[in-house]
Amino acid sequence: MRPSRRAPDELRAVSLERGVVKYAEGSCMVKFGDTHVLVTATLEDRLPPWLKGQGRGWVTAEYGMLPRATLERTRREASAGKQNGRTVEIQRLIGRSLRATVDLQALGERQITVDCDVIQADGGTRTASITGAWVALADCIGWMKTRNMFKGTAPVLRDNVAAISCGIYNGTPVLDLDYAEDSEADTDANFVMTGDGRIIEVQGTAEKTPFSQDEFLALMELAKKGVARLVDLQKMAVA
Repeated sequence: MRPSRRAPDELRAVSLERGVVKYAEGSCMVKFGDTHVLVTATLEDRLPPWLKGQGRGWVTAEYGMLPRATLERTRREASAGKQNGRTVEIQRLIGRSLRATVDLQALGERQITVDCDVIQADGGTRTASITGAWVALADCIGWMKTRNMFKGTAPVLRDNVAAISCGIYNGTPVLDLDYAEDSEADTDANFVMTGDGRIIEVQGTAEKTPFSQDEFLALMELAKKGVARLVDLQKMAVA
């Protein structure tokens, strides 16, 4: 029995509320159970220096946790003077995930910066961030389309992107780990996938006992089902 009493292939309650920030070109409040992340997408007429003059744009991300997103207060990274390794790794993952399905040439020499701020953390903050980030990004691109900022008719956002965690808990492959499971799991994995089921990135670690190929494939099947459900929710959110 899972601590949340969910079935092995059952997601937490998921909600994606778009347009929650007045000033941002795109935004989404994403909730995976008790994990809540506010995501905004900002259009900027600037690029990293190494991209200037190449006629294409860029999508990047920043990620952070508010001090009381967790059980005990976490010191703001700004007050420490630097980001920790986990933060850098997650925001790079979010950026890579989003860029995988964006036509950067169509963006022109512009940058979209996606900010993911974790308000409350109960496991799966990176997967919730990626799933909500796609909605905010779609919102931003829709904002640009209404202002005729793209040439041609080819889609700028070529597919959905969503992410979900899976793991082996008490010997059973389970979907969408909350903190109680994540902290005790034998295996913990994150899957980032497109709407048509292709893989963007897989992060998998044996926390206690090494896992077999069959167990990995079982996690992959769970992830495919979970991502398909999340993509359906994304489509409803941006419809």
